[in-house]
Amino acid sequence: MTTRVIELECAAADGRCKVDFCWIALGSEGRFEQTLNTDQDNGIIFEVPDGSGPDRVRQSLLPIARRINEALDACGFPLCKGNIMASNPELCLSLDEWKGKFAKWIDQGDPQSLLNATIFFDFRALFGQSDLAEKLRLWLAKQAESNSRFLYQMAANALRNRPPLGLVRDFTVGEGHTLDLKLNGITPFVDAARIFSLATGVVQTGTLQRLRQTAAPLRLPAADVEAWCGSFLFIQLLRLRLHHEQIEAGLPMNNKVDPDHLNDLDRRILKEAFRQARKLQTHLALNYNL
Repeated sequence: MTTRVIELECAAADGRCKVDFCWIALGSEGRFEQTLNTDQDNGIIFEVPDGSGPDRVRQSLLPIARRINEALDACGFPLCKGNIMASNPELCLSLDEWKGKFAKWIDQGDPQSLLNATIFFDFRALFGQSDLAEKLRLWLAKQAESNSRFLYQMAANALRNRPPLGLVRDFTVGEGHTLDLKLNGITPFVDAARIFSLATGVVQTGTLQRLRQTAAPLRLPAADVEAWCGSFLFIQLLRLRLHHEQIEAGLPMNNKVDPDHLNDLDRRILKEAFRQARKLQTHLALNYNL
């Protein structure tokens, strides 16, 4: 759908789309992991033609990017409240500018800036000159793999978000007696898989592909990896079911579920999924002496 929206808006742009560019998806869309409760996270990579400059190209693309963002909003993908969208001049960049942005995070990033930047490491091409995204991904893989300080900081950030299990293995519930299936359920798997992929040069963006392709180079037990993948998929299933129920009831969508509203089987599997997230984080901590 996004591809068709871009095609239509470019056709209506009187030739201003002739510059070589690539529309990239970020975050959950970049990982192929969107649910019904989502918004837009996207950007643009472009080439600078001979005789031009990045500012000139950017100014020609920004009005089109705004129209695309607004069209996606009209189709049911809300505008990003944090302005992580291609119509933001800071996210409509040349290939060299994107390299500079990532290099700053990798070489000079502090824990907070890296926390805010995590979704950018999940980019993938959606439309246009996909080779621009491929070039950026291959460059990024080499830069990240060789920077132990960057990987250590990413791991330290990831380990601050622990699965919601108490000392007696029962759920640790939050406000309203709920569990956040995204923040405390999915995110530990996503963060660990991202770090593993950056550490090994794996260029896949999906969490499952990242876990499976990094298993051999990191010597992760195959049975453990499949348990992590199954746990991740189960929590995603609960999220989708929750969103469907909220839509059916006319409620605003969120990722918070009351564990008392789950049946006994789902509660038991969810507890085991959280235990597997803990086990995954233990491997992450051992890799970086945390």
